[in-house]
Amino acid sequence: MKRGSVCAVTLAAGAAGAAADEAPHGTAPTVAWRRTVPVRYECDVAVIGGGLAGVSAALAAARSGSRVVLVDRFAVVGGNATVGGVASFCGETAGQGEAFDAIVAGLETFDAIVPYQPYPKADNRVFDHEILAVVLQELLLKRGVKLLLHTQFADVCEQDGLIAECIVCGPSGPEALRARQFIDCTGEAQVARAAGFETVKGRPEDGLPLPMSLMFFVRHVAESDAANQVPPGWFEAIRDRADLPMTSVWPNGPRGNALKIKIPMFDASDTESMTAAEIRGRRRMMEVLDYYQRVEGKPWLLDHAPGRIGIREGRRIVGDYVLTVDDLRAARRFDDAIARGVYCLDGHKPDDDKRTYILPPEARTVPPYQIPFRSLMVRGARNLLAAGRCLSADQLAMSSARVMTTCSMMGQAAGIAASLSAERACGVRDLELAEVRRIVVERGANLDV
Repeated sequence: MKRGSVCAVTLAAGAAGAAADEAPHGTAPTVAWRRTVPVRYECDVAVIGGGLAGVSAALAAARSGSRVVLVDRFAVVGGNATVGGVASFCGETAGQGEAFDAIVAGLETFDAIVPYQPYPKADNRVFDHEILAVVLQELLLKRGVKLLLHTQFADVCEQDGLIAECIVCGPSGPEALRARQFIDCTGEAQVARAAGFETVKGRPEDGLPLPMSLMFFVRHVAESDAANQVPPGWFEAIRDRADLPMTSVWPNGPRGNALKIKIPMFDASDTESMTAAEIRGRRRMMEVLDYYQRVEGKPWLLDHAPGRIGIREGRRIVGDYVLTVDDLRAARRFDDAIARGVYCLDGHKPDDDKRTYILPPEARTVPPYQIPFRSLMVRGARNLLAAGRCLSADQLAMSSARVMTTCSMMGQAAGIAASLSAERACGVRDLELAEVRRIVVERGANLDV
């Protein structure tokens, strides 16, 4: 990495980076601003977003010999799994590839994950999300990945489909990150959208995304120490179990539980909507906690809530191939398959807070299916891939593919491909996709359907 050179970038608030899904601020007034920022970081592969897809992409690219920078806006990597407290891997946890195997092995070393059972005998695998944050950090550092934490993605310098630099902003202020290849693992397709490539979000008829969920954690105390923590008049009282939002109660170590509540009708790609979602989530948390303490007499005390609400859906890229729910149901095979999904169509109904789904139970199960590499290739981009829940897919296909196990597989494939492209100084479309698939399989990914 080096510093000293500069990147001149012009940004227009309300105008720069507009993509096909929406105009960022409608008819709001705009301002243009310009500044010169240092190119502080240079690498072969830049991964923007440190969820399971981003971590796996960085691990895979580093294993391939690339110099890798991973950018994340939080204090730890892991995304929903750590910052969001979603401490469970859904779907199959074996055969996901070397990157995911290393993550699981690290958790097992700390005795921080439940024993393996194959899917669908077990459809989730609970782990300690605080230990996961440490495991991910150490795995990345051991492979030489440079971490930029507390660092927000801001914009790109792009011309004719080629991204030269990303503009990031951390405690040091705005700086440029120059790379040969970029991987968008933001979950909201932020890099693709900022570069002007087409993105979509929500369901076609009204744009509503799959609902968010807030995790929060309680500890059990002796009956004599139990107390109602919610004073009267602060929040709406829930008096009947039927009035609860969808609430799932998970184990969370000795004398503890995790609770997950559904928070619908908010947009993860909009600043004001995300702010409102966090406010609504914590209000509902206190209402639900009050119900369990006061009505059901649970000896639970609030331990903590995570630093971010859990997001199921943000923006999605429009890629060289759009994966559809029909592809999943037909278990369609692809010559360029690089990942395999098994999880159900987990499409929670987006406009109520109950345990309701878009599809009836009999229509939610899918056979094992493949994800093609073309669904990670951003249409029109020369050196940008996307992995994780912002893959190119319709909403229902994404509702299955978004789980962390499958996101890890996509990230590993993106990291392998980006490293090959950087090494050969070529675009990802110049690669033999069969070669990418071969390496993915060699690294332990089961693509059988």
